[in-house]
Amino acid sequence: MTFLPLKPIPMKERISMIFAQYGQIDVVDGAFVVIDKHGIRKHIPVGSVACIMLEPGTRVSHAAVRLASQVGTLLVWVGEAGVRLYASGQPGGARSDRLLYQAKLALDDDLRLKVVRKMYELRFGEPAPAKRSVDQLRGIEGARVRKTYELLAKRYGVKWKGRRYDPKDWARGDIANQCVSAATACLYGITEAAVLAAGYAPAVGFIHTGKPLSFVYDIADIYKFDTVVPAAFKIAAKSPGHPDRAVRIACRDIFRETKILKKIIPDIEAILAAGGIQPPEPPKESVPPAIPEPTGIGDAGHRGG
Repeated sequence: MTFLPLKPIPMKERISMIFAQYGQIDVVDGAFVVIDKHGIRKHIPVGSVACIMLEPGTRVSHAAVRLASQVGTLLVWVGEAGVRLYASGQPGGARSDRLLYQAKLALDDDLRLKVVRKMYELRFGEPAPAKRSVDQLRGIEGARVRKTYELLAKRYGVKWKGRRYDPKDWARGDIANQCVSAATACLYGITEAAVLAAGYAPAVGFIHTGKPLSFVYDIADIYKFDTVVPAAFKIAAKSPGHPDRAVRIACRDIFRETKILKKIIPDIEAILAAGGIQPPEPPKESVPPAIPEPTGIGDAGHRGG
């Protein structure tokens, strides 16, 4: 029997995410499966998922990681309820041409400001105030964000003392902060998958800097208050027994309804294009690939199967 090479499908055609907990993830008869302690298998259509969130109690085989990599699915190791991100397995990663382009925009103060202004425009639906630095825009943005939290809390009748949580002890936070943390973790997961699929580096940010996911936070913030944060407050108002599960289900439904995976990569391209430069050409002395990669149907950052 002849097997055709696996090829990643575009991010916009995928479902957003799946959570896995307390099971062994492996490849059995060519299928990506979760096997629980009773030996019961559950099949995961790995190639049609943007990212798989691996919660505590999950073990992953080498074969499973290899298959996820081949089909361009991001594996994300998260904490209880998915609110802390420990590590991720790249489904492809930055392409050199796009990484140089992104880095050039981030390192030039004038170009960076143009990119930040575009982010502001997409996030708030209006042009950024004129003659403001990146730090000043960050301050304006922070004030608007705090006000938005207050308005959402008032709308849903939720007690709100501000965005306060302890990453080392998530359970100590109030239910509203727990719900917001769970919701943003879901958004960060699919955003990171899209950033990597587009061929860019998650760490090279413009508003956020110095973190492994700085660019992910930059991009996710554009959608946060139109998607997952209102849902988090709505769920917090009901005080469910398992808020994290309720939030994850709500986020999954929101991602499907808003078709957010169809928006993220085009928005990334539009944001970076605001810098007004072309991606740099390779140096004249550069050496072309010894074995050219075949053209695939996946996104720019996906490796060929």
